[in-house]
Amino acid sequence: MNADSGSEKTEGGAEGAGEHATPLRRGWTTGTCATAAARAAAEALFGREFPDPVAVTLPGGQTPAFALAVTERGEGPDGPWTAAGVVKDAGDDPDVTHGALVRARVWRGAPGSGVSFRAGPGVGTVTLPGLPLAVGEPAINPVPRSMIAQAVGEAAAAAGQPADVVVEVGVENGEQLAKRTMNGRLGILGGLSILGTTGIVVPYSCAAWIASIQRGIDVARAAGLTHVAACTGDLSEKAVVARYGLSEQALIDMGDFVGGTLKYLRRHPIPRLTLCGGFAKFGKLARGLMDLHSKRHAVDFDWLAGRLAELGAGPELITQARGANTAAQVLGMADAAGLRLADHVAELARRAAQQVLEDAPVAVEVLVTDRQGRVVGCAPSLALVNPLPPGERAG
Repeated sequence: MNADSGSEKTEGGAEGAGEHATPLRRGWTTGTCATAAARAAAEALFGREFPDPVAVTLPGGQTPAFALAVTERGEGPDGPWTAAGVVKDAGDDPDVTHGALVRARVWRGAPGSGVSFRAGPGVGTVTLPGLPLAVGEPAINPVPRSMIAQAVGEAAAAAGQPADVVVEVGVENGEQLAKRTMNGRLGILGGLSILGTTGIVVPYSCAAWIASIQRGIDVARAAGLTHVAACTGDLSEKAVVARYGLSEQALIDMGDFVGGTLKYLRRHPIPRLTLCGGFAKFGKLARGLMDLHSKRHAVDFDWLAGRLAELGAGPELITQARGANTAAQVLGMADAAGLRLADHVAELARRAAQQVLEDAPVAVEVLVTDRQGRVVGCAPSLALVNPLPPGERAG
C-alpha cells in the first residue's frame, strides 16, 4: 500500500507538479526494476552472459534499458541460481525507494510449474485479505508479476528452454524502508511491496497516494470493519484514535485527497466514516473543495467572515476576520467571541462530503482539530444521531 512512492504521513500531503518551474524527470517503479533484474538473471540462468544494460518492455510498449549494479551466481538446495540487481531511479519523485537496490534471484522450478514468485529479503508478505494478492503471497503486485513473467518467458524462449523458473525478488534495506510506508497498516509484513501499473513513476502525480487510500479501504472492508477514520495527517489521526480507539486497519491516511477517498467509498461503502482534519483544511472541504492542498486552494477569509456573520458576529469581528493572516487566527477570534465556528465549519464539511457520497450507505461525521491536534469542532452523522427512515438521505 501501499503507495508506489511509499507515502510518508504528513499533515500537509503531497505537493503538486504544477508548482515546479521546470519539467520534472520521470523514474521507474520497483516493478520495472525487478523485471530488469529478473530478465538479466534469467538470461544468465539459461546459459548466456548477464546482459548489461538489460532492456525490458513496459505495459505501454516502452523499452527502457537498465545498467546492472550486481551480478551473482551460486549453488543452492534447488540447484544453480543466478541473481542481478538494479538501482531504482525514481526521477524527481520523493520516493522512499529511490536509490534502493532491487534484486532478483532465479533458479529452475519443477517441470510445468511456469514462473513462480518468492519474497526475498526486504520484500513483504501479505497477511490480511482485501489486497489483490492472496494471504501468504509475496507482496509483488499483479502488473509487476506479469511483466516479470513476460521477461523471463522471453529469455527462456530465446534459449529454447521452458520458462519453469522461481523468481525471488528482494530490496536492500527494504524492511527498514517499509516503516516509512503504509505497508504495516495494510497487513504487508517484512518489507516493501513491488509495485507499478505503467512501470513509470510520474513525479508528484498523486496516483500512488490515492492507490494507497483505496487499498486501505479494501483491507478495512475485507476485515469486516464498520467504522473507519480518514485523516489529513498525524495530529488528526492521533485525535481520532484517542476519541474512538480505532485499530490501525481502520485508519485511512487520506492526506489532502478527501475527494478521492469519498468517491472510492461511494463505490465501496463502509457503514460509518469519521473525517478528521485541521480547521484550515476542512474549511476548504466546507466550501465544496475536494483537494485540500494549500498550494492548490488558499484559505478564503471572506468565506470565513461570511460564516461568522451567519453565527451572529458583529461588523467589527467580520472585518477583522477578512483581514486575518491565518485560519487559526480567525478561529481564535471566533472562540473569544463565544461563536462555535469550528462546529459550523464541521457541519458544512459534513454536508459537502455527504453530497459526494450520494446515496451510498455511509454515515459521515466530521471532526475538526486545531494546530495542537485537539478536537475543536464536531458534526455528528445525522444517521447516528437521528436515524432516518429507509430511503431518506442525510444532509
